[in-house]
Amino acid sequence: MKRIKQYILALTIAPAMLGACNNDLDEIVYSDVTEQSYTYESATAAMGIVYANMRSLFGHTNFYMVQETTSDELVMPANPSGWDDGGIYKRMHLHTWNSENPQLLNMWNALYRGVTNANRVIAQLESGRVPISAGETQASLIAEMRAARAFFYWLICDNFGDAPLVTTTATDLPEKATRKQLYDFTVAELTAAMPDLSGETGSPMHGRFNKWAAKALLANIYLNAEVYTGEAKWSDCLRECNDIIGSNQYSLEADYHDVFITQNEASREIVFAIPFDENRGGGFFVDMFSWHAALRDKRAMQVTPWGSGSAMGVSQFIDTYDPDDKRLANTWLMGQQFAIDGVTPLKGSYDKAGQNLVFTKDLPDGLFTGESEGYRQNKFEVKVGARFDLSNDFPFFRYAQVLMMKAECLLRAGDAGGAAQIVSDVRRRSFSDPGKATVTGASLLADTRYQYGYVEDYAIVDPGNTDVVPYGGFMDELGWEFAWEAQRRRDNIRFGVFTKKSWLSHQPQGNDRTVFMIPQAAVNSNPNLQ
Repeated sequence: MKRIKQYILALTIAPAMLGACNNDLDEIVYSDVTEQSYTYESATAAMGIVYANMRSLFGHTNFYMVQETTSDELVMPANPSGWDDGGIYKRMHLHTWNSENPQLLNMWNALYRGVTNANRVIAQLESGRVPISAGETQASLIAEMRAARAFFYWLICDNFGDAPLVTTTATDLPEKATRKQLYDFTVAELTAAMPDLSGETGSPMHGRFNKWAAKALLANIYLNAEVYTGEAKWSDCLRECNDIIGSNQYSLEADYHDVFITQNEASREIVFAIPFDENRGGGFFVDMFSWHAALRDKRAMQVTPWGSGSAMGVSQFIDTYDPDDKRLANTWLMGQQFAIDGVTPLKGSYDKAGQNLVFTKDLPDGLFTGESEGYRQNKFEVKVGARFDLSNDFPFFRYAQVLMMKAECLLRAGDAGGAAQIVSDVRRRSFSDPGKATVTGASLLADTRYQYGYVEDYAIVDPGNTDVVPYGGFMDELGWEFAWEAQRRRDNIRFGVFTKKSWLSHQPQGNDRTVFMIPQAAVNSNPNLQ
């Protein structure tokens, strides 16, 4: 059996185990099933593990909340029910994380597990060890796995900057590649894979990389190219967006909420989804760490959310919404809460024990709140009778995002009018008044509505950096459309506010905060990662 040592992943080896080692390097096989003897029924069965790895990114201590709670959109403060956990959440908000933060290790391991499995499956496909079904080709399946591997490497490049680049199942300890090398690799891989990717959409390719999902991924990489390499690639991003739009395979849902319902796999707005299922594919449980325990009775849930919940909207972000924007109520749970009958008031259990549970917008700071302070998650439907894991598929790339990427490219290229037309089209479903849905190029070019500043006792006491945010009006539009969709950190960085502005209890901590350091446990397992 050929051993595949995942040196990239952080390894924890007990001292007692080290003491038990001897010099006998002969391998002992404890199972009759080895890598060489195991056979797959189909290529999709072999490839499934690569996609399954993506589901592990969505916990409260992994990629998902790292993207949101380091931004100016969400925060996870402690409260009377707990949620301090040694300060791991507040450090993300304060930008004072270090290499020991569990979120970084969890994200690192999840992403490199995806890379390791993609490398293995690609090697198996290339060697002919995986059966090819009718209607599939070896080239198309390899291209699909290369696109999936590029997805993991994009997130590694985006979050960690310099990091190992491994494309084989070799067991050597890897060296670090530069961020530019990771960027070049993802672009080259997707470009090479594109001709062999399927253009099919619908159920057979749901949750898999077809040509259009790969183009959405490539567009996102180009969108942030200036951050990664110092060289803008707006025209390249625009080209990929136009290809997706021109395919006529996708469209906006008439109702914004329909993209995020439990049974959303048939949505024509979703370009690439990460599928979840309460029984067969868990990992998405945003309600458990955002909702108050009393909300169990709101949806007759089979489980109880944790304490009074924690993940909530930063009040300064909420204040940017137009009150007539339907996305406000479709995204945030606010106001008095009732049981499933719509009549029985739900009650608090901690500092509001016995009182009606009423979620309020304003936060005293980002470190400690009352149990009912802060608007909670309301974007992803929590179905009646929900279990611990939700079955909502996560729309990682959707058509609205493709349109908004095109709009940003036009805006930065000087076509503010063209950008405004696209943004107005995206907004239209969220406003009853057509006049309110329409924006102008000038409004997109204007400063953000966000009132940045350091907050104490519910009030801004220090505005901090007050520079105008270029294209700030457009950044606001992205926030309203994509809250809770793991995009805000990238947007904050691209628009130049991530390391400059203050919000809630966050104050700037230096430009190096745009990437995360390699987790200490990973460095300990591989000296080349110093």
